Amino acid sequence: MADIKYYDVILRPVITEKSMNQMGEKKYTFYVHTDANKSMIKEAVEKMFSGVKVASVNTINLDGKKKTRGRIVGTTAKTKKAIVQLTADSADIEIFAGL
Repeated sequence: MADIKYYDVILRPVITEKSMNQMGEKKYTFYVHTDANKSMIKEAVEKMFSGVKVASVNTINLDGKKKTRGRIVGTTAKTKKAIVQLTADSADIEIFAGL
């Protein structure tokens, strides 16, 4: 497994209607590195966002979609999502404040 630093774990936030509705419950969704585990994701969120305490992390592995171009069939890249639940006394993540 590659040496993954905490700033390489979180790739980008997931901005969908469902993920925006979960923010009221202090659940935030991110695309993460495919080799990252739950403890790495927890450490990365707590280091990158000040005042944030993570209660739990749920991960979802997504396979690539099949794409056809003529007779050639290929797949898109695999991805991984993480749903991060914050504690009740934790600060909100400020990246989502303007949305």
